[in-house]
Amino acid sequence: MSSNCPPLSRCGKPSRRSLAIPVGQLAYWSAVAVIFVWAAWLRFRLPLDPIADHGTWGYLSPALRKLTGAEFGHTYGRNFIYPGFIYLLLRGFGDFRAITATQHVLGLLAGAILLVTWQRLRVFVANPRIGPVAHSALGLLAAAIFLWASDPIQFEMGLRPEGISAFLISLNMYLAIQFIACFFVEGRRVASIAYGIAAVFSSIALASAKPSFWLASIVMVLPVAMFFFQRGLMWEKVALGGGAAVSAVLLLLPEHFLSRNDKESETLLPSVLFAVHADLIRDQMAEDLRRDAKVPYSREWLERVYAALSAEIKEAIAANHFRTLGFDPDYLMYGKEYHKDSFAVQLRREFGGNVSALSTFYWFYYWRIWRERPLLVVKKIARQMAIFYAPKCPAYHLRKFLPLTDEYNRGMTSLSSEAYRKVWTTYPPAVEFMGRVELLARRAPIVQQPAYIRRPLGLLAETYVPLLLIALAASAAVLLQERYRKHLGWLAALVLVAYMYNAAACLEVAVIHSLDYRRYITVQMFPALLAQFLALWFVLESAIEMRTRAKSSCSDTGSMYRSGPDAGYG
Repeated sequence: MSSNCPPLSRCGKPSRRSLAIPVGQLAYWSAVAVIFVWAAWLRFRLPLDPIADHGTWGYLSPALRKLTGAEFGHTYGRNFIYPGFIYLLLRGFGDFRAITATQHVLGLLAGAILLVTWQRLRVFVANPRIGPVAHSALGLLAAAIFLWASDPIQFEMGLRPEGISAFLISLNMYLAIQFIACFFVEGRRVASIAYGIAAVFSSIALASAKPSFWLASIVMVLPVAMFFFQRGLMWEKVALGGGAAVSAVLLLLPEHFLSRNDKESETLLPSVLFAVHADLIRDQMAEDLRRDAKVPYSREWLERVYAALSAEIKEAIAANHFRTLGFDPDYLMYGKEYHKDSFAVQLRREFGGNVSALSTFYWFYYWRIWRERPLLVVKKIARQMAIFYAPKCPAYHLRKFLPLTDEYNRGMTSLSSEAYRKVWTTYPPAVEFMGRVELLARRAPIVQQPAYIRRPLGLLAETYVPLLLIALAASAAVLLQERYRKHLGWLAALVLVAYMYNAAACLEVAVIHSLDYRRYITVQMFPALLAQFLALWFVLESAIEMRTRAKSSCSDTGSMYRSGPDAGYG
């Protein structure tokens, strides 16, 4: 009889390693349960009635019109995806509280996707120096920070697409990473096609629901685009290209037809660009008038518009809460408390309500400042980018308290105009919702962000830029040396893509609008968090790898000297 014992036991006794595996799994899943139970309690202990703001009506009114017998369509140039999401929930549940409850569930799913994504990332390193326990612990910490922070919870309570943005972002990043893993690392062609199509669909869905992520979504589609530059794979390319085209048609074609009856869709982007760059455009108008430049508008008319714009900018400066712009572009578009005499309304009257002519004027002067004052436009963009890449990254909000009474007060005010009341008073669940909001505006609880979450958020805010610089240096070192590139090349590339996601989202807003709007920044918390933890793991792997190779090199050198011709002699 052989004296050898089975590999998982020693003479009938379980080995320490065999016991450690189930104990480790039990500890991991217990931690997961604690994190998600606490995250659910943090969400569902708060009022479930969603919070409105001044931009809510554009998302809410299409659903209300459809529910009261009219046609579903655009309002104020808003995409159909989030209004359609609201419509389906109200149609299915007949209660506004279902919106917040569903968004909370999607927020929890975003945390779950973060954990799954983190575990999947391990496939990109063949022999990780960081063990599975430490790697899993980093993932749990990232998920806990995201799920327990107050900003994602607050977004989930809002009647805006930010309420589902974390879920859409997490899904988009996960599907893109899965495509990269399946095609470039594992060589699974069928799975690559499925994940590639899903990644394209999720990118278009995210960008449609939240247009400030169009550029970031393109970053996530770049790996899929690289697929088409591979040799051969003809049928795979046809399948992936066809699936991507169908995805685009399913999301973009309904948007095309729904937007045809919404005049705001044509003027929204150019009017925003005009308002945000109004100071530069005013100065350019003054220069055109001084030089009697050849422009497609009469001098007398341009003088009148210039005088009106100058006067409105002076008032917009007094109403300013935009730190870097120096004036309030919303004042130019909507006026004080949305009165009807804003500059945008005055200009529309100048064109006799001709939307196409108005849009042409907006575009003309926007492109004119790019031609005549490009450095000033670039400086404006750089100032906006500096908001995000500050010593303390503002993607992580460190406030202690958020009084919900103030939020519900603003929501009640924003939906109480006579024009809005005529619509929502015809839908009983909306009347009930407004009744509950009126009570919450007087006695809603205060959302607290305790120290155990503020401290890691503060640390992440302070280390975003330093960790980015360290990761860039480490990535260059890894990618430029073949001995390191074989082991950590994919991880270095993923770190760069993750940081590019934030940079692309910031750049798009910096060009079009202003990062002084906090929601454009705080909605980026999920990709910023994933990028930092990914960079931390990469830096640790790089440091250990380089140290190990350095020791090995020293050992080999010492061995060479010891085995020389004089080895062994005194």
